[in-house]
Amino acid sequence: MTDHPAAHPPQTPDLAAITAGIERTNELLNRVLAEVATTPSTHAIFVDAGYVYAAAGRLVAGTEDRRAFDLDSEGLIEAFIDKARMIFPDSRLLRVYWYDGARRRIHTAEQQSIAELPDVKVRLGNLNANNQQKGVDSLIRSDLESLARHRAISDAALIGGDEDLVSAVEAAQGYGARVHLWGIEAVGGRNQAEPLLWEVDSQRTFDLDFCKPYVARRAVPEPYGEAAHQAPAPSRDDVRFVGAQVAAQWLGSRGRDTLAELLPGHPYLPGAVDQELLVEAEALLGLSLRGHADLRRALRDGFWDHLGTQY
Repeated sequence: MTDHPAAHPPQTPDLAAITAGIERTNELLNRVLAEVATTPSTHAIFVDAGYVYAAAGRLVAGTEDRRAFDLDSEGLIEAFIDKARMIFPDSRLLRVYWYDGARRRIHTAEQQSIAELPDVKVRLGNLNANNQQKGVDSLIRSDLESLARHRAISDAALIGGDEDLVSAVEAAQGYGARVHLWGIEAVGGRNQAEPLLWEVDSQRTFDLDFCKPYVARRAVPEPYGEAAHQAPAPSRDDVRFVGAQVAAQWLGSRGRDTLAELLPGHPYLPGAVDQELLVEAEALLGLSLRGHADLRRALRDGFWDHLGTQY
């Protein structure tokens, strides 16, 4: 005779096993939370170079024609990095992405120089017959979406203004990244699309004072050969030596304790220090370095060379 199922009372769950299971679950959760807490935030900077040239040129030099002015792209990139360090103090920089156009996507000399900078990646779209960039927006979207999807960044600083970037912002936000739109002050009206402004998580605008040190209108050739009598540009070694001189003066007036504030940012200098270095060096050299990115780099190298002997 088969026993009826009701004849057997239901088994009482093992309280000890349940408790042990809860404890294991809590332990796993604590490990995950601890890992999240110790994982540093990461940010990246995405620069639409076409927008920067046009907006900064219009604001400082009164023209968007790249042939009419020089842009100290290295100095400007360092200023962006320094600004991001202030805005995201608990985050590390992944890299700066510099998007520009070039014929057949072959780097120009200036683009090669930018590509050689530490923590900078140059990405090139094409230039059409009217010198208009093609394919840059899609490159920005691809990078933004990929980095956000793989949790490589938590914050993205996007410097641009094209409405086509809205899809890039949406894609990154869909994976949990925060996108911060940075722009350059417009001379009347706006130079960033309203739909883009509506979509981002925050906005920031750089004014004339911020941009002016990095833009220099090219001099019109002097008639009758007067320019031939001007002093030749100094060599990199000369400028590097001046950078060391300024560093010695800087340390002499502020003391060695200020080194601790600069070393974590190597090879970049805070914007205020970089501008002070430039002004002092130009006074010693008797000429402007605003349109000479290679000499600006030599100047910073000399500054760091001297600081390196002090620690």
